[in-house]
Amino acid sequence: MERKVVRLPGLSRIAVCGGTHGNELSGVYLVRELLKVEKKPGEEDELASVLMVLSNPRAVQQCRRYTETDLNRCFTHATLSGPLSDRTPYEIIRSRELNSLLGPKGSSEAVDLVCDLHNTTANMGLCLIAYSDCDWICLHIFRYLQRQMPDIPVRYIHFNLPPKEAYSLESVGKHGFAIEIGPQPHGVVRSNIYTMMKAGVQHMKDWVRLFNSGTIFEEGCVEVYTMVKNVDYPRDCDTHNITAAIHPQLQDRDFCLLHPNDPLFQTFSGDTLRYKGTEPLYPFFINECAYYEKGIALSLARKRCVDIPPLQVQTEAERQESERGFVSEEE
Repeated sequence: MERKVVRLPGLSRIAVCGGTHGNELSGVYLVRELLKVEKKPGEEDELASVLMVLSNPRAVQQCRRYTETDLNRCFTHATLSGPLSDRTPYEIIRSRELNSLLGPKGSSEAVDLVCDLHNTTANMGLCLIAYSDCDWICLHIFRYLQRQMPDIPVRYIHFNLPPKEAYSLESVGKHGFAIEIGPQPHGVVRSNIYTMMKAGVQHMKDWVRLFNSGTIFEEGCVEVYTMVKNVDYPRDCDTHNITAAIHPQLQDRDFCLLHPNDPLFQTFSGDTLRYKGTEPLYPFFINECAYYEKGIALSLARKRCVDIPPLQVQTEAERQESERGFVSEEE
């Protein structure tokens, strides 16, 4: 039995952001490149406006992840609404500016879609990271990228947090996801990784154009990795220094199933420490350089299939009707 087509409002405003972390250079250079490209008369996309944003210009200038605090942890409701002072870190002030530009978060004025561009040192291919496993816009874009990029591993990671606790930039939009691509060292741009990101962004924009034009996207099933927990490195009780590294048999094996008793760490004295979990899980962000300071050696996820319904943009009459319903609910 065919499922009923879900109709959602069109995506008239989308934002593509790079440099949220100033040393993740694929997004930095892609946003700079796209900002340089001027459309010729008559080439403007009438179906959606695309805003290109260099998110953390100070960190980009210094080629550092951040200058005072991690900008991509500054978009919770509490941080966006908290008090400011003369000692408030630059990134918190910048998060307020970005929330004003792209949001406000959770409001009807927010941009329709935020795509935030990131690199990882982990061997993760191309991942979409989002806070929802039932946002049909994000999941259909994910499936479209998989189909358009068959030679590249494309995966969807779900962080199961409520909207107010969602901490990263993409949470400001009505819909949003990060594109995370690796492996690439921080402070370096590799042409193959840059090209992969450029293609992913173009395919995302192509999907938005098709959606806004009335294309019906068929139902289907996609694999989603829902994050379960983070795992820290073994540490010395007194100094808190790490005492082991990722085991060679695990290194670079992101999204390869980790079973109980599999090698997890190798101590600096040469001993093997094994995974003591009770269920097989999928590791990702294995040995991510930027996560040493956060006490994360790797993250673990469960994989499941999510059924996505057929999807089409709302008609103008449906849009007006939904807006009238929204106003009446407010009243």
